[in-house]
Amino acid sequence: MTTAASGVGVLDKSVVILRALAAEPLDLAGLQAATDLPRATAHRLAVALETHGMVRRDALGRFCLGFELIALGRAAAAGFPLAELATPVLGGLRDRTGESVQLFVREHDGRRCVVSLQSAHALQWLVPVGALLPLDVGSAGKVLGGRVPAGQVAESVEEREPGVASVSAAVVDGHGHVVAAVSVSGPLERLTRAPGRRFGPEVLAAAAEVSSALHG
Repeated sequence: MTTAASGVGVLDKSVVILRALAAEPLDLAGLQAATDLPRATAHRLAVALETHGMVRRDALGRFCLGFELIALGRAAAAGFPLAELATPVLGGLRDRTGESVQLFVREHDGRRCVVSLQSAHALQWLVPVGALLPLDVGSAGKVLGGRVPAGQVAESVEEREPGVASVSAAVVDGHGHVVAAVSVSGPLERLTRAPGRRFGPEVLAAAAEVSSALHG
């Protein structure tokens, strides 16, 4: 497993451990295999993170994410008003389109889902809040990766998952910089192979509304 290197070795290794545990609880052997760290290093850092509440042990004695991360996550969300500002707009977008909607922000070489509202359809496309997805595929990745100008929509048809399509547009700050991407995603049978034609105007309008609220 790799992560962006800060140059502070112990910090980078600790983040690698946390990201491995975000995927699943692991015993020491599994943690070593998932992180490619020496056994002694993996154990030392996991126990140190446990001391700070970032890691805990489950009933089987496996390492897993600690409860202190919940408090930190809530504090981070409280300090990030974009998600709060966007949620009512995205709720309206979901109701108008009948499809799942998301808000993504760029994080290093990926995109993080910070708001996710699901459609009422039995068949739907689920992107959990907190999911870190690549920039090189998907309509939101195109927006946040700078491959689609603000004011235009990006489309994705089965780029990341078979049978799934999406359309996204940029949220911009007061200086015109792209800070987020509003997306509508769902099964190909409903979004069609031209999701921009299907829902592009609605997504553009929602992205503009979030941008206005952000400037506000």
